[in-house]
Amino acid sequence: MKIIIDQEKCISCGSCVAVCSNVFHINEENKAVIKDTGDNQGEADEECIKEAIDICPVQAIEKLS
Repeated sequence: MKIIIDQEKCISCGSCVAVCSNVFHINEENKAVIKDTGDNQGEADEECIKEAIDICPVQAIEKLS
């Protein structure tokens, strides 16, 4: 699953990290970013990514087709 985070929308609330810390983290600029996990993300990651997308209060995380 390919995703992006709109850095301008991100308010650094950390909800994505809370539900999917193996994919997301907060960087030194206090913005959510995607960890470099390679292209081979497991099914468990996909489930927590979907939850992170749903839980983001400003809808900064977007799934790419």
